[in-house]
Amino acid sequence: MRNTGAALFDENRTRSWIRLRTLTTLRWVAIAGQIGAIGVADRVFHLTFEPGACAAMIGLSIIVNIVFHFVYPENKRLDEREAVGMLLFDTTQLGVLVILTGGLNNPFAMLIAAPVTVAATALSLRSTLLIGSVAIALISIAANWYLPLRWPDGAELLLPDVFTFGFWIAIVVAIGFIAAYTRQISTETQSMSQALLAAQMALAREQKLTDLGGVVAAAAHELGTPLATIKLVSGEMAKELEDGTDLREDAELIRSQADRCRDILRDMGRAGKDDLHLHQAPFRAVVEEAADPHRDRGKSILIDADEDDMPMILRQPEVIHGLRNLVQNAVDFATSTVWVQLDWTDDTLVARVVDDGPGYPPHVIGRIGDPFIRRRRLTPDKRRPEYEGMGLGLFIAKTLLERTGATLIFANGTDPYTGKPNPGEKSGAIVEVTWPRGEGGIDAPERLPTLGQNARFPAH
Repeated sequence: MRNTGAALFDENRTRSWIRLRTLTTLRWVAIAGQIGAIGVADRVFHLTFEPGACAAMIGLSIIVNIVFHFVYPENKRLDEREAVGMLLFDTTQLGVLVILTGGLNNPFAMLIAAPVTVAATALSLRSTLLIGSVAIALISIAANWYLPLRWPDGAELLLPDVFTFGFWIAIVVAIGFIAAYTRQISTETQSMSQALLAAQMALAREQKLTDLGGVVAAAAHELGTPLATIKLVSGEMAKELEDGTDLREDAELIRSQADRCRDILRDMGRAGKDDLHLHQAPFRAVVEEAADPHRDRGKSILIDADEDDMPMILRQPEVIHGLRNLVQNAVDFATSTVWVQLDWTDDTLVARVVDDGPGYPPHVIGRIGDPFIRRRRLTPDKRRPEYEGMGLGLFIAKTLLERTGATLIFANGTDPYTGKPNPGEKSGAIVEVTWPRGEGGIDAPERLPTLGQNARFPAH
């Protein structure tokens, strides 16, 4: 599952998912704003500037938008290079307009941060840095070389040098801060989206396996009677046929194959039955089912629970898969032993997973449960070569278990943290999962009756 989540995350950075129509619509809005600003400056404030050059730059944007509208379909999605080209064009066009209309004396110069913000939201870090650098370069040029805005009497509209310098600093800081802030929020949102998708995939897989077990068990139950009939009839046929004849060998073959079908269906039916008795199970049985796939990985898994008055809980895929991920994480880092302690009171159910590994690094404990808490390692972990350190497995476990009403607490068995394993001691990582009893938890609504001895039918 970690590999799946990582693949999804990497794919999200490279696939083409920005719609051309989105960028062209934003450009139409910018064109309307530019025309409006120039119209107000000319008609209301009667400022003097180069209207022909400004009209040429705005007209170029209009032509580009019209060409894109007729050449490309509306559902066209841009790859990274195409999106960078579009935003570089918008940045350059806006920067040239600022140079033509007073440079940093024009308050609309701040809008040059807009294309950088779009890039930080949708593109890679390299592309964002490229567009941001171009924007800073253009705004720096506009601070020194520009065509002045003039009042009707010919006086130049000019800010004091200290204001111009402050405005330049403000724009550069705004480009950097807004881009960094937007990118951080966008990255976290994308990471959470991909991690939730991975959790949904894990839950869907667990649900399919559960459903498949029910189908197989039902098939085994339904086919039991006809197979028994085939076995009985073939046995009777074999008794009536002479030894060594082809017909007797065929009858015996039919009987043996019926036995084989029975054994196959019996083994497949062990995956589970879709009846009321396996919609719920004892607390320990569900934990045993979750831990079972990791028992052959060279580590001891010890489940400690009081067998008296064992609670019956709902056998939910979220519970099984969530606990399985916690046990997997403990087995991955344990030196020799993993303990699963089960406790319950009138108010809570508690499952505590402890290992004898090095424990959680202190700087990570507060962030456990967040997806992709670190980038993929360049060198594999010697203790856990398949582990990529992205936190996706614990995120999936935490998300699925919290859906069942659980609260998770992560801690270390030693204080202060040493980072050294102590084989055979409960000194490693600790995960405590607590469910409320009753409504909102995983308690079975009512204990189903146990199966008693077969009752003898009365003779007629």
